[in-house]
Amino acid sequence: MFLFKSWLYLAAASYIPISLGQEHHAAGSPDNQNSTYHNPILPGFHPDPSCIFVPEHDDTFFCASSSFNAFPGIPIHASRDLQSWKLIGHVLNRREQLPRLAETNRSTSGIWAPALRYHEGTFWLVTTLVDDDRPQADSSRWDNIIFGAKNPYDPSSWSKAVHFNFTGYDTEPFWDVDGKVYITGAHAWQVGPAIQQAQVDLETGELMAPFQTIWNGTGGLAPEGPHIYHRKDNETDEGYYYLLAAEGGTGVEHMVTMARSRSVSGPFESNAANPVLSNYNTTSYFQTVGHADLFQDGNGNWWGVALSTRSGPEYIHFPMGRETVMTPVHWPTATEFPVWSPIRGTMSGWPFPSPRQKDSIPGPGPYITEGDDFVSFSDDMTSLPMHFAHWRFPPVDVDTGESKITISPSEKPGTLRLDPSYLNLTAINGNYAGPKHDPTSLGKIIGGGQSFVGRRQQDTLFTFSVDLEFSPSSLEEEAGVSVFLTQNHHLDMGIALLPRSNSTGSFPSTAKGASENGRGSSDSDVLVPHVRFRGISYVPVPEPVVLPLPVSWSISSNTTDDRQHVMKLSLEIRASNMTHYAFSVGETGRASSMQTVMVVSNEPVSWGFTGMFDILFSSFIFRFEQHSPFITLLESLTEASHIQGTILGVYCTSNGRLEGNTPAYFSNWRYIPQGQFRD
Repeated sequence: MFLFKSWLYLAAASYIPISLGQEHHAAGSPDNQNSTYHNPILPGFHPDPSCIFVPEHDDTFFCASSSFNAFPGIPIHASRDLQSWKLIGHVLNRREQLPRLAETNRSTSGIWAPALRYHEGTFWLVTTLVDDDRPQADSSRWDNIIFGAKNPYDPSSWSKAVHFNFTGYDTEPFWDVDGKVYITGAHAWQVGPAIQQAQVDLETGELMAPFQTIWNGTGGLAPEGPHIYHRKDNETDEGYYYLLAAEGGTGVEHMVTMARSRSVSGPFESNAANPVLSNYNTTSYFQTVGHADLFQDGNGNWWGVALSTRSGPEYIHFPMGRETVMTPVHWPTATEFPVWSPIRGTMSGWPFPSPRQKDSIPGPGPYITEGDDFVSFSDDMTSLPMHFAHWRFPPVDVDTGESKITISPSEKPGTLRLDPSYLNLTAINGNYAGPKHDPTSLGKIIGGGQSFVGRRQQDTLFTFSVDLEFSPSSLEEEAGVSVFLTQNHHLDMGIALLPRSNSTGSFPSTAKGASENGRGSSDSDVLVPHVRFRGISYVPVPEPVVLPLPVSWSISSNTTDDRQHVMKLSLEIRASNMTHYAFSVGETGRASSMQTVMVVSNEPVSWGFTGMFDILFSSFIFRFEQHSPFITLLESLTEASHIQGTILGVYCTSNGRLEGNTPAYFSNWRYIPQGQFRD
């Protein structure tokens, strides 16, 4: 069936004109020249795009993305020329909007695909907070929610979540011509794959009637991501409701399919040329293409956006996960299905709107192509840069309620202070990071969350570096840098206070100087600062590398206690090719001292399962009881971490020890883009 569908898709694609001629867009740009642009338009961790064009807001395009457990959540990017995309804010930007994000269990939980729409002066964002550890048939697994805002540039404009009941996900609002509002969503596919719909009150979440199935898809795995568009020919009064969906799972068999009906509630007739968009069975560098949306520009031309991973069909190295790509769509009449151009790294499309000055978009957020040339954490910085991210909400002290993350603290201005979290980046079983009971004190709660701040990897090649000042005084106190995908897929290089017996070797620059790495004692139990590389993934990772740091790298604190020596170090992560990271450390301000601790494949943070595994998994689901231990094991093993993308960041932790309370001070934060691979 997939081969037949792929043949139909290629046949349809062969009729796409190489040049999108002027007859398709009479109101084209003044020079009437087709555009050339590059994918992805939103590189890095920006999956499940939903985009709209809003003439009422100065002819601006807005795109929303999934965020899962990242916070702030649901980023919104804006553009006025489809070329320069600026982060203008996040829908989920305050804890009180959706407090339950703090307690999601599993790295694939959190905010799934959003649908962004604009209607009569209000921006609406409908999405699902998923507790992915619960059974599919458990209605509490799916918390479907609605946000509204009058001004998307103002974070406080976005409302608290309004909840509504639906056993499924990927929900979207649609306003019919009679004024009725419908929610269309994907029913839990392991229970019964279907696209369902109900009339709803967006202000209250009240359902006017139960959800009804309107389409079952084409037979591909997991029909989801539905969007409805109404097109009507003004001359003939003929028209259709077009239903867009994703099928095939989110691996390499991912695809976009369409159907249509004379009624918003169906029955829907499938497009004979399905799938309308997919890179399955191709050698393209861009794979997993699916979960799409459609919008028109000011000239009436249609564009499509979708998610894709830059992995090639081998599907091994793709640390940035699912990214947003864009393609021109030919949709000349209301009575024909649209034809999509295949996704490539370099695209030819409709003429772009006239370029605007970069400062024409309001807000302090960066443009997507910008790096972090130098983040100083100065006294006048009142909040972290808009594109910085945490994993769930940033932690707070359970006794004082104060944040464990402080910009330019009084004792060390111009730094970012991270007080250690009890939990490290793996946290509890690699899935949960919420509050837990103190095992040594009856009834006392240990604060959840992780002291972690990062930014998305958005370039194939880059250098990320920070300076660290750290004076660990207790066993296993640690601070460092990480390539973080999820709690069970990350690569870390930290400075940790450990017994000398933990060492796995000598530091490279001091291998011949025992006095340098012995730190003045032959006692193997003496605690000394080490640089430690370690990782976790469902695919093999290198054994930990634990090296005692040279004594000469410490600044004496006028004490004979080795543990009170202050470490001032530079930490660096570099991607100099498309397959590996290099982790390095050296003395701050002394570039010649930098030493590479580990060169490691990015495969552990590209982990995911292929579309074929999706199919095998789905067949198992229907052969075993939903609550059986076997299914629980399968769901754990097939956690689709590739649905996200890597975050490069800094952390501080006591590694589960209550006595650890030494803060880490980070400064001179840099992220330098150095190359983007597109083929």
